[in-house]
Amino acid sequence: MSKQRRPLIAGNWKMNGLVGSATPELQELVKRAGDHPDPKCDILICPPATLLYEMVSLAEGSAVKIGGQDCHANESGAHTGDISAEMLKDAGAEYCIVGHSERRADHGESNAVVKAKAEAALRAGLIAIVCVGETLVEREGDKTLDVISDQVRNSLPGGATASNTVIAYEPVWAIGTGKTPTPENVADVHAHIRKELGSMMGDSDSVRVLYGGSVKGSNAAELMAVENVDGALVGGASLKAVDFWPIVSTCI
Repeated sequence: MSKQRRPLIAGNWKMNGLVGSATPELQELVKRAGDHPDPKCDILICPPATLLYEMVSLAEGSAVKIGGQDCHANESGAHTGDISAEMLKDAGAEYCIVGHSERRADHGESNAVVKAKAEAALRAGLIAIVCVGETLVEREGDKTLDVISDQVRNSLPGGATASNTVIAYEPVWAIGTGKTPTPENVADVHAHIRKELGSMMGDSDSVRVLYGGSVKGSNAAELMAVENVDGALVGGASLKAVDFWPIVSTCI
């Protein structure tokens, strides 16, 4: 990790969690964070939208921030079942994930759709976490860097800066599979992302680029030590504080 960029350890709870089960986990995370009054990283949890307001209340005054998992591109309107970035902000969210591979695959979200959602997040005053990553077929076809270039160039909004945008590289084939790229693979992709950002943004050296994909306590330190890795976007291992905290501890 670079000393010039403050690490971000983000937990994406996906479609998991009810008030009864989620509350003690967040309370435990807040308690552990409270034992470190001057943490060296930012800590984020992105729960399902049904838990946002409750989680914001529980995390108030702590080092733990709360974010959304997705947003609609429009501020309001006839979009049944969708949530706008302004609604997330109103509920107390500070970040919003956009373009996660599960959204791209399950909902057919194109780079253009992801870009519009990222623009909405910035419009609402949220920090956008823009996800990019290749499938196994693309990696085996030696297309990883081409795919990443296309996603970075066409998913980032024009107003993206280091203060309002984070990139998360998640190889699709590693999410929830227990498989992870080698540190060398991760370093190559993160260096490529940094190069692409350099042609798009004036403050590209300050943009945080996270790694995601089967991050857990046992491999977090090795991954966080890779050059240009500025934190992690964590899935399953973020659901329980006892599993998530060892990852946070690599940067705390």
